[in-house]
Amino acid sequence: MLQASEVVEGRTWPRAAGLFLITVILAISSAGVLVAFPFLLLTMVLGLRRLPATVAALLAVLVAVGVPVEEGVWYLERGWAAVLAGWFVVLTMRWPQSRFFPRALGAVTATGAVVGLLLMFRPGTWAMVSWIITDGMMQSLSLMDQMVTALDPEAPISLADLNWAFEATALRGRLFPALLGLSSLSGLAVAWWAYMRLAVGNRKALGPLRDFRFNDHLVWFFLVGLALIVLGLGEGWTSAGSNAVIFMGGLYAVRGAAVLLFLNGGVTGLSILFFVVGLLVLGRVLIMGVLMGTLVVGVGDTWLDIRAKAEAIAASKS
Repeated sequence: MLQASEVVEGRTWPRAAGLFLITVILAISSAGVLVAFPFLLLTMVLGLRRLPATVAALLAVLVAVGVPVEEGVWYLERGWAAVLAGWFVVLTMRWPQSRFFPRALGAVTATGAVVGLLLMFRPGTWAMVSWIITDGMMQSLSLMDQMVTALDPEAPISLADLNWAFEATALRGRLFPALLGLSSLSGLAVAWWAYMRLAVGNRKALGPLRDFRFNDHLVWFFLVGLALIVLGLGEGWTSAGSNAVIFMGGLYAVRGAAVLLFLNGGVTGLSILFFVVGLLVLGRVLIMGVLMGTLVVGVGDTWLDIRAKAEAIAASKS
């Protein structure tokens, strides 16, 4: 009987679907834009070799353009996505044999550096950008509340739930750099998978989650972020530390999930059932517990290299 990790070669689409779902959850505005721009630039620079890629490129144009509006979010998200796509294509052409994640992380870092330099030379721009993004999210939340009320005037939405939703949205506004970085990584992954699958016919553009890892030295970025939060050097430094912790925490949570999948041999139907039932019963508590658990495992893997030790133990027993 095949293990969950021994998936048929053609079934790599669940990875892309899961990554796109992550992009939708974490994206500050449009998840489609974060996928469409890199995909389009890849097709323009590396070429359209197959008909499915041409059809996908036409759809990507529609998503990338969207509905032009006068609001600042429309320009901000497309400006970020365009620069991100440019860096990713440049790094791909420079190191074509490199794995996906180093190139994607390099693209996000370079894009953040470019945007940071622009903000440094225009004082007050950061506050304006933060206000535009937070205000846009608040308006989206209010619109959703109005839609629910219109569909069901007697919908059981308590004041406590509404307050929690607005507080969570405000928190997302403060942490939008970290969320934008994480959603950009997952968006690039979807775009890269789509290009390699549709234009090249390569089904192995993205490796399995169980093999996910990154440079261990990045743990210092996480630790410095924690130090900035603990030291309390001011609102600006604390905000920078919080975003660093959330960004690296997200990556380490994924790394921890990869370790657990490796040790478990993959995802089984029973484990999915238990998670869904637990989610229905415990809700946010279960989600936070899972995130914290995988975060601890991921950070610990930096020093312990759990998968290598597990392989060594298995080899010694055989």
